[in-house]
Amino acid sequence: MSRRYGQYCGLARSLEMVGERWGLLVVRDLVLGPKRFTDLQKGLPRIPASILSARLNELEEADVVRRRILPQLDASVVYELTEYGRQLESVLLDLGLWGARSLGEAAEDDVFTMDAAMLSLYTMFRPERAAGVRMSAELRYGPDMVLHALVDDGELKVAEGGYADATLVVEARGSLRPLFAQELSPDEALDRGLVRLVGDRAQLDLLVDLFHIPAAPRRVDGLAVH
Repeated sequence: MSRRYGQYCGLARSLEMVGERWGLLVVRDLVLGPKRFTDLQKGLPRIPASILSARLNELEEADVVRRRILPQLDASVVYELTEYGRQLESVLLDLGLWGARSLGEAAEDDVFTMDAAMLSLYTMFRPERAAGVRMSAELRYGPDMVLHALVDDGELKVAEGGYADATLVVEARGSLRPLFAQELSPDEALDRGLVRLVGDRAQLDLLVDLFHIPAAPRRVDGLAVH
């Protein structure tokens, strides 16, 4: 690891292990499964190859990531989270939801990847609202980014690709954050063309109830109001 804070503190140690620039994003992209070096580059298009190599080496040294050779003819090397590394998943989801509260409009050159889209659903999911609920939703962010979410009695599974038996298909015409943050109602999102639907309109209300971003804190006279 390249940084030491000189603090006998669990938080300081955590930051020494995964707090370098790009480090947590590498972990984020491995939460959904093993990836080749080129897969990680695709999901993090702005990271220099040398920095990605350095982060992976540091994460390996910290026992957060390990490399494995696939039992295939090409013998490709993949990187995956260790058992210790996988314990970061809940931390990442909580941190992602915390940050999502302060997301504004996406900049023109911001990248929205498949992994980010899939993890955002895990981040926003409210299992306490999904007890006894069964739902299948397909989300289309464009022709090259389609994923689906299956809710089954409080459990969520998200995967890449379409779902033939989806009870709801949502075609996004921009960021869905205002919808999930309840800055726009489902009716307003439909009226403004933010989304197009295939399926039961009531399923959109259910989707927004199950996946939610808490309101961002407001500042009044220099004080944060929650």
